[in-house]
Amino acid sequence: MNLPSQQAGEEDRAWVIIQTPLRIEELQSFCSRLEHLYRINPYLEILKWRQTAPEHFHVEFRNLSNKRDVVNDFVLERDTKNIFRVRYREGIKRYTEFRLEPLADGSRLTITDNYDSFTPDERQAREAEDDKSLNAWGHALYVFFRRWKRWRWIAPWRWYMQRVWMPMKPSARRIAWMLILITIVEFFFFLFVLLIYLIEHNW
Repeated sequence: MNLPSQQAGEEDRAWVIIQTPLRIEELQSFCSRLEHLYRINPYLEILKWRQTAPEHFHVEFRNLSNKRDVVNDFVLERDTKNIFRVRYREGIKRYTEFRLEPLADGSRLTITDNYDSFTPDERQAREAEDDKSLNAWGHALYVFFRRWKRWRWIAPWRWYMQRVWMPMKPSARRIAWMLILITIVEFFFFLFVLLIYLIEHNW
């Protein structure tokens, strides 16, 4: 289940909740690869992701949700295995918090963007910098976790998703998916034509 982002009271924050079929240990393992989490966001074209020190990162990307090019450094802060946050050095977003919770039939991931470091006037003046990709990110993770649960036992699929699909730009993923669909359709059309040929020749 994927809930829309919201604002709560005087706290300027937005969040999305993702229900996953993964066990809490599996979700912890996946979320430990922070770069993978961000690369699944369909509105981020990540150009550079470099770890500069333990839990410190330098990232350059284009945010398609607000049409902004971003160069930022951030620090990963861990409270527990199930609660951690990414604190940004630049921009109007102070940090993004990730909260993992076990469920009877899987787990839950809550992602919260916190903006409450500016006065209302400053916040309004920089409204164009808002990251509008949170809902789409949540939906992409919702879909990804289900596919991961179903297909991860296939080694070539895991290799493709981790080594090929994730480093792709979002637009390249869509093109690749269309090419795969076209190839599948062409293959079955070939089989159909071959079947007709064999029938006509009494094979």
